[in-house]
Amino acid sequence: MIDLRTRHIHIVILLLFSISYTFAQQAKGTLTGYVTDMLGYPLEGATVVIQGTSQGTVTNQNGKYSLENLQPGSYQVTASFLGYKSETIYNVVVKSVGTVPLNFSLMTQEETLEAVIVQKQPTSRPKETPLSYQQLSAVEIATYPGGNNDVVRVAQSFPGVSPSVGGFRNDLIIRGGAPNETVYYLDGVEIPNINHFSTQGSSGGPVGMLNVSFIEDVNLATSSFGAVYDNPLSGVLQFNQRDGNRKDFRGNFRLSASDAALTVEGPLFKGRNEESNTSFMLSVRRSYLQFLFKFIGLPIRPDYWDYQYKLTHRIGDYDEINILGLGSIDDFSLESPEDFDEEQQATFEQTPFIEQQTNTIGISWKHRFKNSKGYIRTVLSNNTLENNFTRYEDNETQSNPFFINDSKEAETKLRFSYNKFFDGWKLEGGINTQLSNYKNSTVDLKNDAAYITEIDFFKYGYYANVTKSFLEGRIDLSAGFRMDDDSFTSENNLLNTFSPRMAVSYEFMPSWKLNATVGRYFKLPPYTILGFRNNDSELINKNVNYTRSDHYVIGIEKILSGSSSIAVEAFYKKYADYPVSVRDSVSLANKGGGFEVLGNEPVKSVGKGRSYGAELMFQQKLTKNFYGIFSYTYFFSEFTGFDESQYLPSVWDSRHLISFTGGYQLPKLWEVSTRYRFSGKTPFVPIDIQSSTASYPDLIYDYNRLGEEKLKSFSQLDIRIDKKWNFKKISLDLFFEVQNVLAEDLPQPPEYGLARDESGQPLTPRTLTEITTDSGTIIPVIGLVLDF
Repeated sequence: MIDLRTRHIHIVILLLFSISYTFAQQAKGTLTGYVTDMLGYPLEGATVVIQGTSQGTVTNQNGKYSLENLQPGSYQVTASFLGYKSETIYNVVVKSVGTVPLNFSLMTQEETLEAVIVQKQPTSRPKETPLSYQQLSAVEIATYPGGNNDVVRVAQSFPGVSPSVGGFRNDLIIRGGAPNETVYYLDGVEIPNINHFSTQGSSGGPVGMLNVSFIEDVNLATSSFGAVYDNPLSGVLQFNQRDGNRKDFRGNFRLSASDAALTVEGPLFKGRNEESNTSFMLSVRRSYLQFLFKFIGLPIRPDYWDYQYKLTHRIGDYDEINILGLGSIDDFSLESPEDFDEEQQATFEQTPFIEQQTNTIGISWKHRFKNSKGYIRTVLSNNTLENNFTRYEDNETQSNPFFINDSKEAETKLRFSYNKFFDGWKLEGGINTQLSNYKNSTVDLKNDAAYITEIDFFKYGYYANVTKSFLEGRIDLSAGFRMDDDSFTSENNLLNTFSPRMAVSYEFMPSWKLNATVGRYFKLPPYTILGFRNNDSELINKNVNYTRSDHYVIGIEKILSGSSSIAVEAFYKKYADYPVSVRDSVSLANKGGGFEVLGNEPVKSVGKGRSYGAELMFQQKLTKNFYGIFSYTYFFSEFTGFDESQYLPSVWDSRHLISFTGGYQLPKLWEVSTRYRFSGKTPFVPIDIQSSTASYPDLIYDYNRLGEEKLKSFSQLDIRIDKKWNFKKISLDLFFEVQNVLAEDLPQPPEYGLARDESGQPLTPRTLTEITTDSGTIIPVIGLVLDF
């Protein structure tokens, strides 16, 4: 099989080369954008220069610039303005059609004119988050090997992020924390579910919903979260969307390994003006995995749609309104395999049926002050998740369901923030309110549980933060707090969720920085926990506490050049009040990484945990045609059950994480990129064979044996080749990718199915047998992006 796949790979590579010689570059491109200060005020007369060339321009009275007749390719672009720090953006891709506008937000230069020039940093970090912070541009995301145009999957390659078990899901497992410890924001709007077929009570799933064509950049903070964010314990993943084209109607078509997406954008109400004050973006995506899996004989049928939109309207010079939305329709069903195969038969019998619908809509209003430096932002949003999750004893006839979870979550949120800048000080504060409604009808025959529940409650919080630079910008100091409470839980109030945090950054030598942060963070348990009822219809989890996480991080960073840096960090996370399962006597930190419903059971807030270690990272932005990021993390992840003195390794405790992603740009718009990920041996929960035999197809896990056995290490190498063509009315990016080039067996717990005879009939008496699986498959993928 590997020889056949290798032959196919050679054929595709030769095809790409032949196409590249058949077509020549026929058109040039234009790069446009705006240069503003950090508040969005236009900077007239700012200089925009393409590094290494003589091409440059200045902005007009609206802060707009335009660089025309550019040869398609990748550039480094720098914007500068007197009294502001220059900013360089790397790997800016110019195409004949579909070039994304490039905008700059320049920070005030706090040093005097006689002071030494500040060394530019590869990644601009907020002063509130001076370490444990990573950023990727849309270009880096779109060409990521193994990313499959999936923004969330790309984020799994950030430093300190573990791959999911088997590498097939989009769980963000950050520095030994559980998958549900990260919150997600899209242009300031919280998005609880960003994956298709997501795990209710957690956040992971096999496929991300966000369209990379909308994204301007992605930021991940793995500590020192801003006070504006509620509910993070391990990470905040912020997606920033670009605005739609305000001058011309454009679009693109993307074809990836699992789906096809169409995106259109343009101005509204333009009239005879050169640009409109209103722009839109709209996309629809459709999966075709269900057809592919049927063709190759797999029993699962993951069928999904998603949609995304953004409307931007500018009102004068000081106000802007954004309307955005994101939603999905998912249907995960099964069909019996035509030919008997023990692995496919076990998959067919044990996999649940899932029907989900999600929708998020948000409207934000940003108002900049006319007579002072500052702004206010108000965000109103609503999100819903409808989840029908069913397990049958007989998937063939869909009869005898032994677990049914039919639920709906709905949240309406209002956030208000106030930001003021004066004399080098930055003050920010705000409030957030939330109305929550949760309905659930559950039948769980294996645990003798059945209930119908509905809860409504009000959640609110306050926050404030102050930031100031000292010693001509060599010291940055930030301090703040937030408090949260709700009308449902009985054991919480604003005082016992008081969460202070502080960050300091000190440039003790030119290009050397010492950074340190400390903070306390709280998370409200998921609705599946809050709304659970016993057979007497009592809300027995109403007395749960907010889960607490205390972070201590210190690091040192060396800026090697304007495009490269190296950093070392040490971190310690201490957990308290973690939910512990009454049924399994195990921390829920060990759950939530599979196709399940997390937290739909009785729990106690008695668990503790700790995750600690060190991280090394080197980053090189695109310079001399090469870019790359390498990281190594060594850590421990341990949690307790009901015995608070007994810390056990968690199922995320792989100890070692290695990640490298890099690429090299070749002449004639060819690019070769690669990604390598490694994760050490990870504990897993073994199957209780005797209990599982009696309850099959429901498999029972023996949590008392957690830590006794470990999976083999995870190792995967992906390689991608891109070739671009540019014509007068279209541009085309054709890519070919080989995932798992080394044909490594991906680590998975042992799989079990019913012992059967040669014809596939179960043996009597019924027994379970371990199934031999082959996960060391080389996966070739071909895709394209067509801009028009």
